[in-house]
Amino acid sequence: MAGGKGRVRPAPGAWQEFLASEAGAGILLIACAVIAMIWANSPAYEAYRALKELPVALRLGSMELDMTLAEWVKHGLMSIFFLAVGLEIKRELLAGELADPRRAALAVIAAVGGMVVPAAIYSVVNAGGPGAPGWGIPMATDIAFALGVLSLLGPRVPVGLKVFLTAVAIVDDLGAVLVIALFYSGGLQPGPLLLMAVALAGALAYGRLARGQHLAVYLLFGLLAWYGSLQGGISPSVAAVLLALTVPMEATEGAGPARGTGGPAGSGTTPAHAAAGPLHRLEHMLSPWVTYAILPLFALLTAGVSLEAASPSRVTMGAFLGLLLGKPAGLLSASWLAVRAGWASLPAGTGWSAMAGAGLLAGIGFTMSLFIAGLAFDGTPYLDQAKIGVLTASAVAGIAGLAVLSAGTARSATRATR
Repeated sequence: MAGGKGRVRPAPGAWQEFLASEAGAGILLIACAVIAMIWANSPAYEAYRALKELPVALRLGSMELDMTLAEWVKHGLMSIFFLAVGLEIKRELLAGELADPRRAALAVIAAVGGMVVPAAIYSVVNAGGPGAPGWGIPMATDIAFALGVLSLLGPRVPVGLKVFLTAVAIVDDLGAVLVIALFYSGGLQPGPLLLMAVALAGALAYGRLARGQHLAVYLLFGLLAWYGSLQGGISPSVAAVLLALTVPMEATEGAGPARGTGGPAGSGTTPAHAAAGPLHRLEHMLSPWVTYAILPLFALLTAGVSLEAASPSRVTMGAFLGLLLGKPAGLLSASWLAVRAGWASLPAGTGWSAMAGAGLLAGIGFTMSLFIAGLAFDGTPYLDQAKIGVLTASAVAGIAGLAVLSAGTARSATRATR
């Protein structure tokens, strides 16, 4: 352990390992999204639609859950993704980039600007129209996609900029979860919600009183909370994040090592992870499943939109402008105000041109934006219209951000050789 009693800090190489894994996830997501679009606009579209609508039933005694494959991925597997997001948020708040108020200031302020401005742009475009409920769609950044694009520039991009963009996305995720909980839940049922509350209270008590070292116990509490939220009218994503916040970060004496965490591949454990706590172990266990199975499957079943069936609309334009213009404008203006006021400073080795490139990459919404679109417009024609706006904006933002950062790093390299 390092840095205080009972507190486990990430290993020195943890950020590099995290950034590398997120970049790989982004590249895989891009591939799955492209496959989905090609499939949905090919003669095999009916097979794609049949796969999404494949009925899958789960029975346990008198209880039965009957949903399509796409719904199981959205409400079931994506809950595991949100559990991983919650673990990441807690880790960063306790012992990461968001633990130091001074270091966190720029990311938090930039993220708030990058959420408010896109939502405002979408709301203006769709004011008084049927697409108004989708205002939360352009608020979040897909860090896997953003870092996947950023990885194309290799070591020319300052590590500080990558860390900043990741921290912004983490705050974005927290904001998106709050938006989902407050504005995209409805038809609440007290009985199931009581079950969710009791399960989360049990998980919290287990973590506080018994130190929460056995992950299987969290699995039981998590299943109960998930079922309660699903039946109670709250998105299971909220229950997943709340469950993550109950998992302790500290390890107890005799805790086993976290295998394969920290350091280069095959190097085993590092001193900082020699007695990793439940949070680190659970995060490490979930990471490959989320990266290489859940998110790619979500992309495959969500990103496919028939361009013939979905015509552009105000919903499309709101999502497009919110992500492509609102994200960089909100992020840059908020960052400038924070630096100007002396509340924060730019990441090491980073200038305003690089921040502009990062702002454009923050306009890659994808996973969270498509998830919120599904909550806002499920079963309506506006869902595909929103998807077109999100996918188009994400593609343009990625290309534009890559071009801006590439030009900026080229100028920096030229000055360095003089």
